Amino acid sequence: MSASEVKYTEDHEYVRVEGDIATIGISVYAQEQLGDVVYVELPEVGKALAKGEEAAVVESVKAASEINAPVSGEVIEVNSELDGTPATVNEDALGKGWFIKARISDPSELDDLLSEDAYKSFIEGLD
Repeated sequence: MSASEVKYTEDHEYVRVEGDIATIGISVYAQEQLGDVVYVELPEVGKALAKGEEAAVVESVKAASEINAPVSGEVIEVNSELDGTPATVNEDALGKGWFIKARISDPSELDDLLSEDAYKSFIEGLD
C-alpha cells in the first residue's frame, strides 16, 4: 500500500494507512451529505476500537451520525482541533478534518475496505 493510499467503507469512513497507523475520518461525500458539521465527539486516547463499532459521533445541522471504526486498533491520537473548529471537517475532510489516529491491531481487516476507485463507483451508484 502506498503512503498516500486511502481506503473507504460503504458507510463513508476513510482510512489512510502509514505503517501500522490508521488515520480515520469521513469522506468528502459524507460531509457533503451531512451539511455543516457543528460538533465532533471523539474517543479517549487509549480506547480500543473494534471494527464496525462506534468510534466517534459527528453532528451537523441536519443530523447526528455514528462514525464506526473501519479497522480494529488502539486510539493513539485524536484531532483536538475539531473541538473548536468542527467545520474543518467540511473544509478539508481528507486532510485537516481527520478524527482519529489508531494503531492497527489486525492489518488483514484493510482487505475488506474499498479502494478509491471502488468507492467512487459505489457513491456514483447512490445518486
